[in-house]
Amino acid sequence: MEDGRMTFPSIDAYILQFPSEVQDTLRTLRKVIKESAPLADEKISYQMPAFALHGILVYFAAYKKHIGFYPTSSGITAFKRELSAYKTSKGAVQFPIGKPLPYELISRIVKYRVAENKKRAEDRLKKRQSH
Repeated sequence: MEDGRMTFPSIDAYILQFPSEVQDTLRTLRKVIKESAPLADEKISYQMPAFALHGILVYFAAYKKHIGFYPTSSGITAFKRELSAYKTSKGAVQFPIGKPLPYELISRIVKYRVAENKKRAEDRLKKRQSH
């Protein structure tokens, strides 16, 4: 919930708290993220569904009037032009509830974040090996 007092043991439990039409959107969003990052681990972090692969890839959350999608600041910056129709901040985008989510764009953002985290992990490994 928005008040942050509830704790969720799983993404399924998180999704179940919302009205059925919002649940459908969240399930589809989860499926798109899973298909775009099949090796990522699902978890609850900061009381939001999160996907991690070499660190956090993205978070998402539902609110009264929007679905929040959090691909970190680099995910927002890299797709700034395509996200211009939506309310964005440094690391977040808001998709209004009741309107279709841009799943193809979300998929590309997730894949971008996978590549970014993978490169960062490889760079850290190379740095460690060279010392």
